[in-house]
Amino acid sequence: MEPTLAMPILVALIAVALAFDFLNGLHDAANSIATVVSTRVLSPQLAVMWAAFFNFIAFLFFGLHVAETVGKGIIDPAFVDPSVIFGALMGAIVWNVITWLLGIPSSSSHALIGGLLGAGIAKAGFGVVVASGVIKTSVAIFLSPMIGMLVAMTMVLVTSWLFKPVAAGTSDTVFRRLQLISAAAYSLGHGANDAQKTMGIIAVLLFSTGYLSGEFHVPFWVVISAQAAMGLGTLMGGWRIVHTMGSKITRLTPHQGFSAETGGAIMLFSATSLGIPVSTTHTITGCIMGVGAARRASAVRWGVAGNIVIAWIVTLPAAALIAALFYTLAAAL
Repeated sequence: MEPTLAMPILVALIAVALAFDFLNGLHDAANSIATVVSTRVLSPQLAVMWAAFFNFIAFLFFGLHVAETVGKGIIDPAFVDPSVIFGALMGAIVWNVITWLLGIPSSSSHALIGGLLGAGIAKAGFGVVVASGVIKTSVAIFLSPMIGMLVAMTMVLVTSWLFKPVAAGTSDTVFRRLQLISAAAYSLGHGANDAQKTMGIIAVLLFSTGYLSGEFHVPFWVVISAQAAMGLGTLMGGWRIVHTMGSKITRLTPHQGFSAETGGAIMLFSATSLGIPVSTTHTITGCIMGVGAARRASAVRWGVAGNIVIAWIVTLPAAALIAALFYTLAAAL
């Protein structure tokens, strides 16, 4: 298949995709570092460097199942063109910037899914939707925070029982050290699941325009570029959202931070292995709520959590609407 898109336009669209990936890392930095910063195990500067490093090397540990889901499991690749990709990315980017400015930990992942759906439907109607992939992703939207809450709650209860005979000072020291491991694990999961979404977008762009020969796959240079963009975004930090995630939902101890991060890492490792593009924001928020509720229900600021849930619900349609508008503009040019 001969390429159907001029190289400068292709490069520009890939740059937009990597800009989204950078913003994803910036926006979702809080997911990786909020707990380890709020417990003062690491300073904000060290925490973002720690998270960025493990974000970047995540491709060494996981396959590319999530990239394949995003690339061909949300909308039919046959209907993908540069205007659809541009609309999808701009829908996700604009919504990310809005929520970042407001300090709302919405989902970059589901902003991108909403963007793909909005741009695809604007082009070809609802027939473009790949129902199986959308259903799998939509179910994960609702299940990931609830399962994360249960896993983290179980983690904190089990570790509390195991460390009951241990002196409080010793226990605190142990969990501060363990939190370095749990934060690294969570950052690996975040880098694996979230960077793959951008890989899928770039790969389907290359595939649909004739720049990717053979079966649909993700070239290695795309993998490295996406991981690097996300790591750099994380390195820049997302301090507004760190404050919300790390202190407004519930106050955390190193023990609770370890439990939340470990629960989140378990969730992300599982979802990535199954090729499900889940939200790291949904996951860690559910885990933080779980460790807070394990202490007592009143320890969780349910009003703040409720506002975050509203943002989750609004993200898909909002990003889809913005993406449809950008697709319409791009297609008219």
